Amino acid sequence: MKKQEIKLTQTQLIIIVCLFLTTFYNYAFTMQTLNAFHLVLSNMAFFASLFFVITSLNIFLSTVVSNHYTLKGMFILIFLVTSMTSYFTNSYGVVMDKNMIRNLVQTDMHESLDLLSVKQVVYFIVFGLIPSFFVYRVKLVKREFKKEIVAKLKLGIFSLLFLGANIFAFSQHYTSFFREFKELRTYINPTYWIYNSVAYVWSTDYTNVVAAPIEDDVKIADTNSSKKLLIMVVGEAARADHFSLNGYKRETNPLLKKEDIINFSDYSSCGTSTAYSVPCMFSIFGRSDYDYVKGISNENVLDVLNHTDRISILWRDNNSNSKGVALRVPYEDYKHDTMNTICENGECRDEGMLVGIDEYIEKHSDKNILIILHQMGNHGPAYYKRYPKEFLKFKPVCQTSQLEECSQESIKNAYDNALLYTDYFLSKTINLLKKYDGEFETGLIYMSDHGESLGEHGIYLHGLPYSIAPDAQTKVASIMWLGKKSQESFNVESLKKRSDKSYSQDNLFHTLLGFFGVETKVYDSSLDILKR
Repeated sequence: MKKQEIKLTQTQLIIIVCLFLTTFYNYAFTMQTLNAFHLVLSNMAFFASLFFVITSLNIFLSTVVSNHYTLKGMFILIFLVTSMTSYFTNSYGVVMDKNMIRNLVQTDMHESLDLLSVKQVVYFIVFGLIPSFFVYRVKLVKREFKKEIVAKLKLGIFSLLFLGANIFAFSQHYTSFFREFKELRTYINPTYWIYNSVAYVWSTDYTNVVAAPIEDDVKIADTNSSKKLLIMVVGEAARADHFSLNGYKRETNPLLKKEDIINFSDYSSCGTSTAYSVPCMFSIFGRSDYDYVKGISNENVLDVLNHTDRISILWRDNNSNSKGVALRVPYEDYKHDTMNTICENGECRDEGMLVGIDEYIEKHSDKNILIILHQMGNHGPAYYKRYPKEFLKFKPVCQTSQLEECSQESIKNAYDNALLYTDYFLSKTINLLKKYDGEFETGLIYMSDHGESLGEHGIYLHGLPYSIAPDAQTKVASIMWLGKKSQESFNVESLKKRSDKSYSQDNLFHTLLGFFGVETKVYDSSLDILKR
């Protein structure tokens, strides 16, 4: 028996799909809007208007960009992708802006598997595959070219007029929507992710980009005769308010508190994702004028230091990668057991990056040395995987990537256990440096790339646009340790007195230059934490 065909015109399919998208893929947007405008009788008509405005906009755009041959393929792609964007938005509060899309593109398979869950698969089947199959089964009625154009023109004009009429009728509400609650539009599916995907692709032809030098006069001062050894630890997702050094009620820094460290209690990140913050913190550009294109088309502080020919630089990575920072310096991948000797159950530990450091220092002992260690740290959502079993102090722990299914307490327990392991890792790194106090001016800088939301207000992970991101995502843990000879070179007591001042990742570029005594016109002593 022949299966009955589903026959629809292009305009009919557009209307059905756009109504379906607005109805079933905008739960997070609806909740955020209700929180902003409140569910009261005077706002009910406006809420209905929003539904029709979003649907009309989708209808208009679909009408403009599609034709008989591309319409079904376009909608299938939209259903598949939007099922995933709605999952992450609904489950974690993630917003698909351009930086988040870049973050997803740069995510490796290991990180992606951490995010995989049964709920995600269900979302993909119910909201991705099933509606895609419906669109696939539809047989589009092919009308005469002129009739098709007229029909789509009528639909496009009507949807645009209907959209405008709704905005005009509720102009007072829409004024607030666009001015006071601009962040609400970031939750609209699929419009927002499509817009940012186009923007990302449009601005991402970097195959022939060569990083331009930002200086031509770099040198180390002749008066600076002591050799320097600095280890810079780039942390992952360590929020400041979960460091006991900053007053957190739990003891998450039992080893660091025994060291003579400088703790920066008010330190701000450049962004809310690794892909943005890591290149930004090493860039000469501050958060106010940094963007990704500037970052990759200009040399960073590692390049400046490398130009002196008197500093050996090494980047070891146990995270995804250096996000372009270490492209022109020696780089070693410690995410796999081919290099990392401390791995278990597919998870390679941060302390594995310390193996062989002594040999590297001995080999390059005739120069100054800068070693960057990029941690796995508190990479979510699988916090429970980020530490060995001996650091399981806070119980019970959330042992799934579906954080919304866990209690907030169990999420915090897993997260704080991972911080305990970072405390151990940093303490071990400091003890390694102490061995070289007599030979070098030693130091350690630890700075997390961004913070992390742990379910507060229904938001998880990180990556919200900076303008709406909570402090949990932008206030990061950061410390400094200086060896005996370094303490003689820098005014440590003054630094400790200033450690509660507001600093940001903008300071790193100039602080690194200052530590190594580099003289260059791009150095700004007012941004050098060590010189203030």
